[in-house]
Amino acid sequence: MSDAHLQQLALLAGISVEWIDANGRPQRVSDSALRQVLAGLGHPANDDVQIATSLQALKTAHDSRHLPPLFTVDVQQELDLSAFFPVGSPCRIHLEDGSEQQLQLNDRSALPAGLPIGYHQVQISQQHFCLAVAPTRAFGLDDALNTPTPRCWGISAQLYSLRREGDGGFGDCLALEALARSAAERGADALAISPMHAMFASDSHRYSPYSPSSRLFLNSLYASPSAILGERVVRLAVETLGLEDKLQALEQLNLIDWPQATASRYQVLRCLYEDFIDGDHPLRVDFDSYRAQAGDALEQHCRFEALQLEAQARGLAPDWRQWPEAWHDPQNLEVATFAAQQPEQIQFHAFCQWLIERCLQRAQDAARSNGMAIGLIADLAVGADGAGSQAWSRQDELLAGLNVGAPPDILNRAGQNWGICAFSPEGLRRNGYRAFIEMLRANFAHAGGLRIDHIMGLQRLWLIPLGAQASEGAYLNYPLDDLLRILCLESVRHQAIVLGEDLGTVPEGLREKLAKRAILGMRVLQFEQDPPGHFTPILDWPDNALATTSTHDLPTLAGWLQARDIDWSQRLSLIDADTERQWRITREHERQGLQKILENNYAVHADDEARIDACIRFLGHTRAPLVLLPLEDLLGIDEQPNLPGTIDTHPNWRRRLAQPASELLDDTDAARRLELLAQAREQAWERDL
Repeated sequence: MSDAHLQQLALLAGISVEWIDANGRPQRVSDSALRQVLAGLGHPANDDVQIATSLQALKTAHDSRHLPPLFTVDVQQELDLSAFFPVGSPCRIHLEDGSEQQLQLNDRSALPAGLPIGYHQVQISQQHFCLAVAPTRAFGLDDALNTPTPRCWGISAQLYSLRREGDGGFGDCLALEALARSAAERGADALAISPMHAMFASDSHRYSPYSPSSRLFLNSLYASPSAILGERVVRLAVETLGLEDKLQALEQLNLIDWPQATASRYQVLRCLYEDFIDGDHPLRVDFDSYRAQAGDALEQHCRFEALQLEAQARGLAPDWRQWPEAWHDPQNLEVATFAAQQPEQIQFHAFCQWLIERCLQRAQDAARSNGMAIGLIADLAVGADGAGSQAWSRQDELLAGLNVGAPPDILNRAGQNWGICAFSPEGLRRNGYRAFIEMLRANFAHAGGLRIDHIMGLQRLWLIPLGAQASEGAYLNYPLDDLLRILCLESVRHQAIVLGEDLGTVPEGLREKLAKRAILGMRVLQFEQDPPGHFTPILDWPDNALATTSTHDLPTLAGWLQARDIDWSQRLSLIDADTERQWRITREHERQGLQKILENNYAVHADDEARIDACIRFLGHTRAPLVLLPLEDLLGIDEQPNLPGTIDTHPNWRRRLAQPASELLDDTDAARRLELLAQAREQAWERDL
């Protein structure tokens, strides 16, 4: 069988055999890489027989007249069903509100437009499917602020970096509450936070918030039990465990000791759980109600946590893919038997999820009740760890045999492998997009906005076979229109805005599609240069993207001005001497360019503090509907939260801020910069009315 058949199989599976790289040069995926990626998608292609078999299976699936479980359509748009039903077929529509409509397919065999937004059940000729009728756009900033020209601002924070007395060594929801109130009092409309996805309770060495176990649940470590159960109960638990001195020592550290802090936090949580369950606690009814409402998804997550702890006790690998075969399937009788034998373990993890859910809602309530129009903006990671809970419980919908990353480019010549897995397009369609919908609902639940990391993943993702180099991957295409419709529907239902991190290689036309759907893109000051050193003028910044000074993966403003990121790259031998020299020359050229455009607008002194002030004013005066300022830039900190390409040689996700969260915005530099930003935003709004 020829290579043409291999490529035909790849195209049918949604793989882009040819693609354009970051330099605009055409590239072609090697046959070897195609075979590996196809295997990860469940389509073996090692020889002619396998290719023929996989081709036939895919053709059968694609040519089948079997109705998919879910269709999406924009409101006021008809749904073409000519491939399935004849003209005039009678339709019974069970609307989401409980009412019913009787219709028939029109002369194009299409379901007529006119149904309200929502998820409706359609019956035609004894066949059933769900129809998701979506609004044409997401809930926008103009909706949230009730103005056609929003010019608002907010703060972004790494949740773990926040401090408060008694936090046990890392930030938590009470610290978040304090920051939310403080920011709201100063006029902020939003507080964007780092991902709060569930991690691995039995493995405290995994703490990158962008490599979670599950995006369906929350990191219970961030719970503040005293906010729900009372300070006295928590204090007694700490004293009973003899942890007072240890927790105080952990709180004094500048870098989080995740293993020690995690172990201590779970000791306290278990002690609180035992007291809660054994006693007649007045909140027991609320806990039982939460657990019943969370249903099977919560049960599966809690079973996974218990199984992983059992695997550790037996000396097994923490990765479920290396567990006994019977444990691979969440529906296996052995898993059910294990769960029946471990009710307290499973209930403990449900208790932890209940605590963090209630704590996070308190933080959002604090933000909104103190005047924020949006409140918390949650962060949705692009994928989940293939060894984690979500990949285990949703195996047909996640590709645990492939990692997400990025192809080689100018900055990363070897490419990037992020070590997380993504959704399966075929699995999503087969299951009526269940996993995508439940994930969106979980992340919209306690927020007024959602930032989607690497939003290009709604259209395509660079997928890499396990054990392969990043360059040996390929782009897999996703059903963008279906995913955007569902995203807009859930955004409107939750009255929450959507931000899309669109930095890097963006497919042609995607930004325009996002803008049409009222999904804000993202513009970072450091990148707004074309050519290098020529920064985008104030009025040329777009009005369909948020503006920010930096992100968690980039140097802070102070760090960029001081070239701290280049210093780190040189110190850790991430670059050679020639590259370092060129980077420093380029950075100096960019610094001069930044100084020039700032001087064109403001009187700027030749010191970094003044430059940072001017940068913040500059962003405030742009046409961006939302400006988000990282706490690190408000405070003038020169170290960044994460240095891509490193694991333990740079203190990623461990840095803590010096002041308590309740006092951060009283810092002299922060207070001055917030005032400058608020004034600039007001001036931008008046100018653009």
